[in-house]
Amino acid sequence: MIPTRRLGNTGVDVTCLGLGGEGVLRTFGQNKAARAVILAALEQGITYLESARAYDDSEVYYGESLGAWRNQVFLASKAHARSARGAEQMLQATLANLKTDRLDLWQVHDVRTDEDLERIFGPGGAIEAFDRAKRDGRVRFVGITGHHDPQILLKAFDLYPFDTVLLPVNPAEPAWRSFPQSVVPDATRRGMGIIGMKVLCRGFGLQVPGSSEAARWIRYALAHEVSTMVIGCDNPAHVIKNAAAARQPPLPMDDRHELERLVAPYARELMYYKPS
Repeated sequence: MIPTRRLGNTGVDVTCLGLGGEGVLRTFGQNKAARAVILAALEQGITYLESARAYDDSEVYYGESLGAWRNQVFLASKAHARSARGAEQMLQATLANLKTDRLDLWQVHDVRTDEDLERIFGPGGAIEAFDRAKRDGRVRFVGITGHHDPQILLKAFDLYPFDTVLLPVNPAEPAWRSFPQSVVPDATRRGMGIIGMKVLCRGFGLQVPGSSEAARWIRYALAHEVSTMVIGCDNPAHVIKNAAAARQPPLPMDDRHELERLVAPYARELMYYKPS
């Protein structure tokens, strides 16, 4: 079994490794390959499954593959619309694509700037749709995601009582504007479920000399205060390999510092997801 962790104050336990909505799932017309990855995740015991309205046919692949598994997993998606009307339309499409009447977690996707905050939380902003969907039962929990600026997430926390946050966790982060160092403590204090992403830096991290083992990066993320992490996969072999890593103990502190040292010269380049 893959170890489980509590998702903040939600009262729900999820596997410490989740299947991300990217990799082969962020494609069109790859139904057979995507289904193989989803089924591999289910067979490995992964219970946290994630997608997004922006991820091509990712939601469709899940909807075609889950079937009777739906009630055995924690299903999450995201909407990037900034208006309440746009977010509501995205939720309707998401539920139809996933072939379900509810989401376990719906996330405000990719919040980057103060302008995003003004649009999302202002009159007619997206948060109205998110909150309404939670109150009417179409959504169990509401989260937020971001990987550009830690300060933007911290500001958002003061504007709505989010249940979860999705943010980058990897050994490049300590080098510059670190999300784990600045956002995780505040999210933990608020009882939010913390979900790691960019764990392998889109696979670029494995190209750093001396750091080519994905298991090392996964165990690095597990050593942080994360409830789970999402990693997109290209094929079932990647799923199986990641699941095996998640069954190992978190990386000890000395080994974490060594990996950060190896990555430091390449850290800024690896954090491609942050603006210069």
